[in-house]
Amino acid sequence: MKNILLTIGKTRLELKLLDTPTAQAVLQNLPFASRAQLTAGEVYFETPIQATAEADAKDVIEAGEIVFCCEGSSIAIAYGPTAVSEGDEIRLAFPCNIWAKTSGDLSGLKNVQAGDMVFIEVLPE
Repeated sequence: MKNILLTIGKTRLELKLLDTPTAQAVLQNLPFASRAQLTAGEVYFETPIQATAEADAKDVIEAGEIVFCCEGSSIAIAYGPTAVSEGDEIRLAFPCNIWAKTSGDLSGLKNVQAGDMVFIEVLPE
């Protein structure tokens, strides 16, 4: 699978695509731009992608897992406890498809402002 670059404001994350239908849908729609939206512990943005919930969709994820929210056609990167988390867990409002992972430093996401530009593109090989 190809790797992609996600840039949100001044934060750049290299994402490793997983072998999932959602990852294929994302890849087929690259490149695109959007605007960042924020909620507690999470940055998300709208996409031109349509996907249905996969059998392994989850609402509790690990830091570094990149998800697609079918309800709203958005990509979310949660970097800490959210408004619906219990304790230190990273819980999303509803189950989402995990389509990529990053080992990049997520701390820069705390500095993202609502409305910051988001760019997502294939990394050159």
